[in-house]
Amino acid sequence: MCNDGQGTAEQVILATGGYDHSIKLWQAHTGVCQRTVQHTDSKEPYRTVYQQVNALDITPDKQLIAAAGYQHIRMYDLSSTNPSPVINYEGVSKNVTGVGFQEEGKWMYTGGEDCSARIWDLRSRNLQCQRIFQVSAPVNCVCLHPNQAELVVGDQSGVIHLWDLKTDHNEQLVTMLDRQFHISRCPVKKEFEKFLDSYCLLVTTSADMTVRIWKTSNFTLMRELKLEAQRWVWDAAFSADSTYILTASSDGVARLWNVETGTVEREYSGHQKAITSLAFRDELVKE
Repeated sequence: MCNDGQGTAEQVILATGGYDHSIKLWQAHTGVCQRTVQHTDSKEPYRTVYQQVNALDITPDKQLIAAAGYQHIRMYDLSSTNPSPVINYEGVSKNVTGVGFQEEGKWMYTGGEDCSARIWDLRSRNLQCQRIFQVSAPVNCVCLHPNQAELVVGDQSGVIHLWDLKTDHNEQLVTMLDRQFHISRCPVKKEFEKFLDSYCLLVTTSADMTVRIWKTSNFTLMRELKLEAQRWVWDAAFSADSTYILTASSDGVARLWNVETGTVEREYSGHQKAITSLAFRDELVKE
């Protein structure tokens, strides 16, 4: 169900995007779609070229949403009904597969099929990439540690890299050679400075139609989320209190899962094709 044409001032924002070339904004607690934006290629001035959405994230101030696609990142205004992107980032050679923001909105990070993770300075007017971390395989996903100083990078060879943004040092955390996956992490309080903390969880999604929740203290499996109707699971996000996980699947449905019980509590239906990305923010905006 969609109620298009309205902007959003919601404290809780859920967005999904996929192969139907659209971005949908949802009322998270009801499952009602409030707005749909068509994701187009601005390089074609005389015709409309629609593009699939590979990844989404919402700026910390909840004013903009970034949509990653083929060779670009587009930024859309969440507070208006403007259907066109307000900022365009170009210059990437292949698909951009992951996007996210530093907690104060100072910079953006991305990962892509060009085998790299990138840092973009949002305060710069030239919209250029500032730093690059090169790996040996296309990047499936990127995730920023809550300490804002380490970037977790997952690639198609099954390796998870940890890139220290302060020292530029990097290490491999774990190798999963038998599968490709997407990673996300639960929010962690700032006093937990190390990634391998017993209070931190990691979620992986996979083509095997499952979502797995891991304890990062020892990388043991905590819970597996699986549903018969669910297909390839492309993306996932924790709620701010880590009690819920939202997932995006090839069956065209996004789902809200209870982490403790492993059950689905709400479904979001409206996309015509696979949902390949989602973004969720339910924390309060910092003054």
